[in-house]
Amino acid sequence: MTALAGIVLWSAYLVRAVLLLLYVSGLLAIGFSPIVRLIERQKLLPSVGKRFPRWLAILVLYLVIIGALVGVGMLVFPPLVEQSQELWAAKDDMFERAQQFLRERGLLTRHFTFREAVEQAPVGGGGEAVTTVLGAVAGVVGGIFGFLTILIVTFYILVEADRLRDTMLHLFPREERPRVAAASREIVSKVSAWLGGQLMLAAVIGITSAIGLWLIGIPFFYVLALISAIGEMIPIVGPILAAIPAVAVASSVSLEKVLFVIIFFVVQQQFENHVLVPKVMSRQVGVSAVTVIVALLIGGNLLGIPGAILAVPTAAILQVIYTQLTAGEPRIGHP
Repeated sequence: MTALAGIVLWSAYLVRAVLLLLYVSGLLAIGFSPIVRLIERQKLLPSVGKRFPRWLAILVLYLVIIGALVGVGMLVFPPLVEQSQELWAAKDDMFERAQQFLRERGLLTRHFTFREAVEQAPVGGGGEAVTTVLGAVAGVVGGIFGFLTILIVTFYILVEADRLRDTMLHLFPREERPRVAAASREIVSKVSAWLGGQLMLAAVIGITSAIGLWLIGIPFFYVLALISAIGEMIPIVGPILAAIPAVAVASSVSLEKVLFVIIFFVVQQQFENHVLVPKVMSRQVGVSAVTVIVALLIGGNLLGIPGAILAVPTAAILQVIYTQLTAGEPRIGHP
């Protein structure tokens, strides 16, 4: 038995990337499940009374998500492209201002052109630079492939959700099935709340960043706000990394702008940490602040950024399992 357990664990380690992909797909399926059920209950043809089949309800959800992303893209992309082009056109002037700022404070002893700075960047020789570029391209392609794979696997998990749930319930003794069913319903509720909370936090940070940077007078605020929204999806290091481009752009304007931007991001993160996140995690997801911190530390140490992203929903699932194991008999009901 010990040898068999060792073989299973070693096999799981070898396919850990696949297991992580399946776990992410499972979390998305759990998070989307209430919305799919809501669509599924609607009448496809009011005159006939026929309801949406499960596969069509999932496709409707996917189309709504894609449509929302396209709509946001149509609003954001034109000014984003315009400001990105302006940022690229202004790179030489910004580079010169940054050098002057460093020389005046004795942090830089000689003048560099932008081309010299790129050539002397710590990326090694030409061969290594090509390897770095190819590696980055391969990473992007792999990320796109992984994202599409997650969407496809999530689709099939949602299609087979009822069958998978029944199969899971039959793995337990009959007297324990009501408890397991209650736990599954609560897990669906918590993961859905976490998924919606993450999107809400990203939207709030993106909007407030755009408004704040615009009021401060920082150019290219659209691009910088989008970076802040994306960074919000990455726990711990994401907001810090997202603030660096804004500080860099502000340094090309004036030292006062740099101070204002730093103060803005500090205040914004304090507001998020002490107001937004506690409300989302404690009231909706039901995970305490201590549990969140411990989960983020463990998840980040084990799997890096993916582990930190998955830490909170995993902690919520484990909390539900522990609560159900130590609670009394639940009331039998339907999700």
